[in-house]
Amino acid sequence: MAAGAIPLAYQSSPSSPEWLNKGDNAWQMTSATLVGLQSMPGLVILYGSIVKKKWAINSAFMALYAFAAVWICWVVWAYNMSFGDRLLPFWGKARPALGQSFLVAQSQLTATAVQYRRRDDGTTAEAAMLRPLYPAATMVYFQCMFASITVIILAGSLLARMNIKAWMAFVPLWITFSYTVSAFSLWGGGFLFQWGVIDYSGGYVIHLSSGIAGLTAAYWVGPRSASDRERFPPNNILLVLAGAGLLWLGWTGFNGGDPYAANIDSSMAVLNTHICASTSLLMWTLLDVFFFGKPSVIGAVQGMITGLVCITPGAGLVQGWAAIVMGILSGSIPWYTMMVLHKKWSFMQRIDDTLGVFHTHAVAGLLGGTTTGLFAEPVLCNLFLSIQESRGAFYGGDGGSQFGKQIAGALFVIAWNIVITSIICVLIGLVLPLRISDEQLLIGDDAVHGEEAYAIWAEAELNDVTRHDEGRHSSVAVGVTQNV
Repeated sequence: MAAGAIPLAYQSSPSSPEWLNKGDNAWQMTSATLVGLQSMPGLVILYGSIVKKKWAINSAFMALYAFAAVWICWVVWAYNMSFGDRLLPFWGKARPALGQSFLVAQSQLTATAVQYRRRDDGTTAEAAMLRPLYPAATMVYFQCMFASITVIILAGSLLARMNIKAWMAFVPLWITFSYTVSAFSLWGGGFLFQWGVIDYSGGYVIHLSSGIAGLTAAYWVGPRSASDRERFPPNNILLVLAGAGLLWLGWTGFNGGDPYAANIDSSMAVLNTHICASTSLLMWTLLDVFFFGKPSVIGAVQGMITGLVCITPGAGLVQGWAAIVMGILSGSIPWYTMMVLHKKWSFMQRIDDTLGVFHTHAVAGLLGGTTTGLFAEPVLCNLFLSIQESRGAFYGGDGGSQFGKQIAGALFVIAWNIVITSIICVLIGLVLPLRISDEQLLIGDDAVHGEEAYAIWAEAELNDVTRHDEGRHSSVAVGVTQNV
């Protein structure tokens, strides 16, 4: 080889142009896959295991269907409604993300004209944020995994009674008219982004929206059967832990991938994620022991989830000590709303939120977003947002203005999801019943799908006429009925 010659492997090629950062691209695709594993198989396993045996197939299938349906919606129209050209201050223009010229080019966020944030004094500040050096195809993949898990989380409020055909219609409508609005408003250059509301990795876009929408949809769909509401034991707690483990470890990519680069901010986000989740799990478990005399495995999983959700809005923007504080809060406040307040509030008693998604995601997501307004550290904000003005109230942020912005952003997400989810449910209800019939509710999977999770009876054998009688099973409290 001649002196000074560039080895062939390092020369630029059409598949590896000079602008491409292979390390960032590899980390982003890895992060996207970790997020995808949270849904499929993570939540598929968790949902199929945390419900009664007779609802295992239906619950897992709701998650599986949503994962596939979102993919098609995302690449045909929803990606650009979330991250494309502006149509309205809170919505992007719908168009496909399928063409080679679009997918091979650098990410739209790189090619987009300079975006701006409005300062509190009315002037603007250039936002040189999020300029990934990899193909748009990578960004479409990564963000699709976020959209998928959002609607799957929402499904947790509707397990064991929503008509599967109504769910099949609900998923594309909700992704189109709810998720894309939150995503564009907070991430895609919409009005909340310009105003300076911080949502690092989806505490509002994913968790607050899914928790509020889940509660709203649960209201319109109606409750489970009386027997299911009274006694709803998990059919396999060990598999619940397996699904929860995929969820926890997958959060490494969930928060670690949001700087859109393998950088310092990404490392901080990963570390804070696991610190907060561990603290929250331990806090929830201690409260269970103190008030109920014994630790609960399901309770520990709930504490883990609330910690992961709480840190998400500020994962790469807070110091480690703040992650511990957020973990203490996320292990105690959602515990209180689920175990105490829920039972005393008659309005909440009338709504059947199967897995307590409102508490584990909406309450924890709101808590994380507001505490980010307190603890967002200016140097870390500068690494992520490239705007020095962003800082939490704890660091002297204009008398708590960031905290106020976080509350205002949350109120928009809450209001939008209540209204849009209600409209979607009402419209679907005009065409399809939202709830499974009472006769099918007594039987479960066998009536709805013609399949059962565990083939206890072989062919040519007489079926046990009591096989659908759940009264002979011992009760293990789940969700809002835990430890009662």
